[in-house]
Amino acid sequence: FGGDPDNFNFPRYNLDAAFLRVYENGKVVKTPNYLKFNPNAPKENDVTFVAGNPGSTQRLMTVAQLETNRDLTIPVSQLQRSELRGRIIQFMAQSPENKRIGTDVLTSLENGFKVFYGQQLALQNPAVMDAKRAEEATLKAGMTAEDKAAFGDPWADIAAAQKEVGDLYFPYYFLEAAPTSSSLFTTARTIVRLAKEKPKPSTERLPEFADTRLPALEKRLLNPSPVEKPLDQIQLEFRLLKAREYLTADSPVTKLLLGKDSPEVLTKRLIDGTKLTDVAYRKQLMDGGLAAVQASDDPMIQWALKIDDEALAIRKQYEARVTGPTRIASEKIAKIRFKAYGTSTYPDATFSLRLSYGKVTGWDYRGVKVTPFTQISGLYERATGVEPYELASSWKAAEPKVDKSKVFNYVTTNDIIGGNSGSPVINAKGEVIGAAFDGNIHSLGGAYYYDGTLNRTVVVSSSAIAEALKTVYDRKALLAELTGK
Repeated sequence: FGGDPDNFNFPRYNLDAAFLRVYENGKVVKTPNYLKFNPNAPKENDVTFVAGNPGSTQRLMTVAQLETNRDLTIPVSQLQRSELRGRIIQFMAQSPENKRIGTDVLTSLENGFKVFYGQQLALQNPAVMDAKRAEEATLKAGMTAEDKAAFGDPWADIAAAQKEVGDLYFPYYFLEAAPTSSSLFTTARTIVRLAKEKPKPSTERLPEFADTRLPALEKRLLNPSPVEKPLDQIQLEFRLLKAREYLTADSPVTKLLLGKDSPEVLTKRLIDGTKLTDVAYRKQLMDGGLAAVQASDDPMIQWALKIDDEALAIRKQYEARVTGPTRIASEKIAKIRFKAYGTSTYPDATFSLRLSYGKVTGWDYRGVKVTPFTQISGLYERATGVEPYELASSWKAAEPKVDKSKVFNYVTTNDIIGGNSGSPVINAKGEVIGAAFDGNIHSLGGAYYYDGTLNRTVVVSSSAIAEALKTVYDRKALLAELTGK
C-alpha cells in the first residue's frame, strides 16, 4: 500500500512485518532467551534501540569523492534510471502478463531512483558539503609530523584518482558495468570468465572467481528460475542505445559493442538466438571449459567473448588508476581518523551487527512539522481504490470493527541504513515495539552523514501488528502466543 509515492516518505501506512517459526530436527526450537513482544505503541520521546545489520555507508568519503558522486556518477545513473523506468512502464501497459513480469523490475528501478535522489539531495546541500570540508580540514590540521611522514597526503591521492574517473568512467561503465542489467548477458559473461579463470590458481583469478566464491557462483549459474526474454531485450537494448549516445557512434567502444548493427537489431539477434535459458546448456558449457565456450554457436556467448578482452582491459585500467589508489589512500585516512578519534565515532556500516539508539520524535522541514505517529484511521483516509492506494479486501471488510486509533507507523531518530529492514525496534525494557522497515527521504543522505534533525527511521508499530492479527486476519491464537496472554 502506497507504492513508490510513499516509499522513503512519511506519513506512512505499511504493515511490513513477518514472523517465522524455527524448527530443528522437525521440532520447534526452544528459545529461552528472547525479546518479549509488547503490543502497545511507544510514546513521543520514548527511547528506542534497533538491533540489526546495516549494509554499507560511505561516511569516510573525501570531499573529492563526494563531488564526483554529486557531479557525475549519480546524475548519469539517475538520467538512465528515469528513462528506463518509462520504457518498463510502457511495456507493462501492453498486457496483464507484461505487467506481471515487469513489476519487480519496475519496483527495483523506482527504489533505486529514490535512494539516489535522496543521496543527491544531501550532496547538493551546501551545508552538508561545507561540514564535510570542515571535517576534512580538522582531521588534516591534527596530523603530526610523524603522521605526515607515515601517511603522506592521502586526500591529494584520492583527488588525483577522482580526476581519472572523468576519462575512464563511460568506457568502463558501458563495457564492464552497465550491460549486466541483462540477466542473459550476465550469465554469458560469467560463463566466459569462469572458463578463462578456473584453470588459474585461485590467487591469480579475478576476485569473484576465487575458490571460496565458486560454489555460490556455480549455484547461481545453474539456478532454474525463468528468464523473461522481453524484459532482457528492453534492458540490453537500452544500455546499448545509451552507449552509442554517450560515447558517440565513432567511439571504438561503441564499434566494438555494436559492430555494424543497430542496438535494436543486435539485441533482438542476441536475445532471440541464445540458448542460455536452458540450464542443461549452461551446465554443458561450464563442464566443457574454455574449449566448449569458444566452440559455442550461441550468439550471446560469442558476443560476450568478443567484448571481454577490452572489458577486462578497461577494468584493469580503472582499478589501477581509480579504485586501487583510492582504496590505499582511504585506508590511510581511516588510520588517521582512528588515531584522532579512537572509538568515539563508529565506523562505516559493513553488514556487521550494530545496535543503534534513538528516540521517538518527528521533525521540522521547510516550515512543516511532521508528527511522529500515524494511526490506522489514516490508512482508510489515504485509500483511493486505485493502485498504489488500493486497500486489500481483508482491510476493507475489517473497517467497521478495526480500532482506527491504533498507531500504525512511527518514526525514530535511530541511525540505520539499507540492510536494517526487518530489524526489531526495542524499548527501554527490552521489549519489541515494532520493526524498522524504511527511512524518510532524509535518511538516504545517511549514506554520507547522519543528521539527527532530519534523518528518521520508519517503523511498523507492534500495536498495528497486534490489531491486524486480531481484527483483520483473525489470528487471535498467534497473537496470544506472541503476547503470552
